[in-house]
Amino acid sequence: MTEEQPIPHHLGGNPVTTRTDATLPVESPLDGAPLGRLGLASSTTVDQAVQQAQRAYENWSHLPSKERVQPLYRFKQLAETHLDDLAETVSRENGKTHAEAKAGLCKGLEVVEFACSLPALEHGGHLEVSPGVDCYTRRFPLGVVAGITPFNFPAMVPLWMFPLAIACGNTFVLKPSEKVPMTPLRLVELLEETGLPPGVMNVCQGDRRTVEAIVEHPAVAALTFVGSTPVARNVYQNGIRTGKRVLALGGAKNHLIAMPDAETALTAKNITASATGCAGQRCMAASVLIAVGECRDLIEAICQEMRQIIPGKHLGAIIDQASKERIEAYIDQAEREGASIRVDGRRVVVAGREKGYYVGPTVIDGATPSAACACDEIFGPVLTILHVDTLDEALAIENASPYGNAASIYTSSGATARYFETRANSGMIGINIGVPVPREPFSFGGWNQSRFGMGDITGEDGLRFWTQGKKITQKWNLSTAQNWMS
Repeated sequence: MTEEQPIPHHLGGNPVTTRTDATLPVESPLDGAPLGRLGLASSTTVDQAVQQAQRAYENWSHLPSKERVQPLYRFKQLAETHLDDLAETVSRENGKTHAEAKAGLCKGLEVVEFACSLPALEHGGHLEVSPGVDCYTRRFPLGVVAGITPFNFPAMVPLWMFPLAIACGNTFVLKPSEKVPMTPLRLVELLEETGLPPGVMNVCQGDRRTVEAIVEHPAVAALTFVGSTPVARNVYQNGIRTGKRVLALGGAKNHLIAMPDAETALTAKNITASATGCAGQRCMAASVLIAVGECRDLIEAICQEMRQIIPGKHLGAIIDQASKERIEAYIDQAEREGASIRVDGRRVVVAGREKGYYVGPTVIDGATPSAACACDEIFGPVLTILHVDTLDEALAIENASPYGNAASIYTSSGATARYFETRANSGMIGINIGVPVPREPFSFGGWNQSRFGMGDITGEDGLRFWTQGKKITQKWNLSTAQNWMS
């Protein structure tokens, strides 16, 4: 694709390029190659998308859920058939390795499977509450809803949102990150090959102004967001100000605690994979390792594992030059402040991809708990190591973080693991697992400033988020007997 190739929106079942929209060049972080030119949806284009969704909603929302999930069954089959091609698109525009791209797609398709089970889940409660009087509940869609998704998972995060939303009877407007616009378009194309009615699923490409237009649009009933904490907070506050239902997931600073009884080889491999997977550009990445007591052998094993990871082969690219510079600035600062850079990933150049953006695996040892590298979300393959004497000291550091996405412990003791599990101040807990992402139907979501709004984004919380309950009380008994209900 050339630099001038237009990357369209998708409105009402058709690709749309609007001349009045501003444009932005998109390039591959793997090698800097141009991928096309993206139209940035104005408020007018957003309104067109919402109108298409409103028209589709009139029929879609009244279909039985068993009919609404049929396209999702077919979509999952199509996506699996095209898994390698989809993964290649993800890799090209995001910088992930091919294996990481496939893994993200497969995780997203788990949510599609869960959405397909909606007819078995939405039967609600039914109870005879008095002679001849029944109470039961039904769940109904909200209307036109939206999702705003980040660059780091071009397929997985949209798949956390729209399958559940449309299975519940809503129609959807997706706003992907302007850095990864192509994967979501391909997902929607496959979705519409299944016979999904036009307008049920729409894509508005764009930047911050597009987000603002969606958040402000009076006909958007609810929205979900995944991104950084400052933006998540802003989207949440502005969304609820306009009367929307909002769930906004923010950033993280995940702590892994290593106990002296942790198994060295497996723990080192697992921590390394957590810190460097997806080039550290994920909200579930290991960011800080808190070593409790004597852990010198484990730290040396982690450094050895880190040195085996080759950028461009085992490690994907950073999304852009600005992000690469920001990550390396954190390493520079840690070094100036006296920390030891045990493994240094700065100034990496991949042969044949000299214009790509790469940061190698990095281990910062001996930082203080208040150092920027130990507190800020770096969003790169950088592991900061802190040293404490006791588990309670480690928990105090973890619990002092304003974030609360994930926390993990490595230990051979069940009692120690249970102690940690009940005291760590995070929404997702790992025991000898560095990336504790729940599998469906267990839902994804953090605590504290990693989440704004109620509930989680997948699982049964997701179904509740995209619907509202209606409670029905009925009496067909012709008895004249009186009680408070009659």
